[in-house]
Amino acid sequence: MDSGHLGRKGEVMKYSDLSHNLRIELDMKNCRYSAGTVEKMEAGLAPLRKVVRDFPLSDLYITAYCHQRTGYHHVKTALVLTGRTLFTGDRDSDLYAAYHRCVRKLVNKVEAYIASLSQKPEMAKQQKGTHHEVVPTQGPDIERLNEAVRDGNYRRYRQATDVYEEPLRKRIGRWIVRYPELENMLGSDLSLADIVEEVFLNSFEKYDERPESVRFGQWIEDLIDPSIKAVLRDPVGELENIEFARTMNETTE
Repeated sequence: MDSGHLGRKGEVMKYSDLSHNLRIELDMKNCRYSAGTVEKMEAGLAPLRKVVRDFPLSDLYITAYCHQRTGYHHVKTALVLTGRTLFTGDRDSDLYAAYHRCVRKLVNKVEAYIASLSQKPEMAKQQKGTHHEVVPTQGPDIERLNEAVRDGNYRRYRQATDVYEEPLRKRIGRWIVRYPELENMLGSDLSLADIVEEVFLNSFEKYDERPESVRFGQWIEDLIDPSIKAVLRDPVGELENIEFARTMNETTE
């Protein structure tokens, strides 16, 4: 973005940045803003630049409206990527606060989109019977898992299952494409990390039901679909459970 100047009421100011892979166009309507504000907005795009760096096409359109009567700022963004356009919006009395949340939502949506790009090959593997379970970088310590569940210690359970987190995250990213409603919620109402935590929480609660003949990675994967459906049925309630589980993970000794 170029440096900005204070805009007069009703003035529309546009900026474009072609110096990076992410092409940006900023449209400020009825907003008074300084060069420092625009520079701060530019710096705030660093996480988004990182996740779109491999896309041949990545055009970001930002529109900010200042409602003079209420003093609120309404920010809308549209990110045009190869094969997909992602939208976010937010309101706040502080322009940058609304803008920052929009960018954060876009990052979450881009990450979900990237994860979904491999869904078609994955579905083909399942149809051919070559689908593989969630595989960790190293095997789990089953005795440690058993002890954590026996003691009701979710923190130690999550530490023992940490090796599954990244492969589970990738599998969930591909899985959610089957649920457009959930995909639309990503970035605004919940994140991939929330679904990952939901699966781990369900596995902790249902651990005693795990058949001994089923490998832990396969059993974890089998919980993805019912966990997603639980979130769709009651997103507010499940998110409360997820946040409570995170609190346990941080505080339980």
